[in-house]
Amino acid sequence: MRRRRFIGGLAGAGAGLGLASAGVGPAVAASGRDGGAPREWEAVTAPEATPAAHLLDVAAAGPGLAWAVGEEGRNGGVRGTALALVWDGTTWQRTGPGFSGYLRSVAATSDGSAWAVGSDTSGTARLLAWDGLAWQEADYPGRGTTGTTLARVTTGPQGHVWISGRNSVGSVLLHGHQGRWTWLPAPPATTTTPPTGVHRAPSGDIWVYGSELVARWDGEAWTVLPMPLGIRAAFTGLLAVARDDIWMTGYGYGVGGPPGKPPGVRLLHGDGSDWESVTAPFGVGMLSGVVGDAQGRPARIAGWDFWDQTRAHYLRWDGTAWVSERGPVATTPVVMNALATVPGSDGYWAVGTTSSSPSSSAQLRIER
Repeated sequence: MRRRRFIGGLAGAGAGLGLASAGVGPAVAASGRDGGAPREWEAVTAPEATPAAHLLDVAAAGPGLAWAVGEEGRNGGVRGTALALVWDGTTWQRTGPGFSGYLRSVAATSDGSAWAVGSDTSGTARLLAWDGLAWQEADYPGRGTTGTTLARVTTGPQGHVWISGRNSVGSVLLHGHQGRWTWLPAPPATTTTPPTGVHRAPSGDIWVYGSELVARWDGEAWTVLPMPLGIRAAFTGLLAVARDDIWMTGYGYGVGGPPGKPPGVRLLHGDGSDWESVTAPFGVGMLSGVVGDAQGRPARIAGWDFWDQTRAHYLRWDGTAWVSERGPVATTPVVMNALATVPGSDGYWAVGTTSSSPSSSAQLRIER
């Protein structure tokens, strides 16, 4: 059971059966060009952290500037200390912020700024802004009030920022611009669980997703999509190539099973009105995020393969299907929790940890 709880904590809330089975349908072909040439992934030295340590998200402004966030010093289900790293083009360095809790998500802007969200051990959602040297606390509507959570963050042109979460009146999307923060109207759907993810599409649409909601904000109104079928489902990533061409990743446990039962991967493709399961190169484990290329077309997915745990299992879109791409072999388990493209290059960052359970030996894992 401990393994199951830790995996869930790494990749997001929820669980469900998701052994991908169905074949690739005609709608998948709409995703267009392939995700580029196969890559030779390499491990990059990460700073030492207090075990159990894990990185939960990564974002890059360019080849010489990136951020990663997570947690260190976690003791089973007891939270540790929020952890943040910055890449200066040569090495990853610690940047704090050091409060008790964790940082769940980070997003970068083209001008070299960044935003991060997480929570402290009192349950207060935290919003941080990168000032060029360090993380600074930022205020937002509902900060510290019961029922307010911040889950994931994404950015857009001209300093716009969007954060998925939930406030006390049911809004699930917080918008920031030039220092002003506003909760957008609640979508026309009944949800009790905050959406775990947010994604900005090339069209400018903002998508939120989670165990109870998949919805699109077009700047004026919400469109709520049907939820994919699944029991105890967890969704870890969404890529909207177009309104009728949507990818979702995740994992799940299904009905019952023995303690420690591994999850099954979930890979879904949607046309805006329905979802189909798509066959992945492996079936037992989890998919922890999907990213597109500079034009927003499918590129890479990060994953954890239960049957081959000492190397990351990435997926590359070859224009027709998702194919395997492997990380370097390690002497420890490799669990990659997040993946990001590097603007201005054809590169990627992937971050995670070296254990599928909150063991005292778990350390940070970074690959590119």
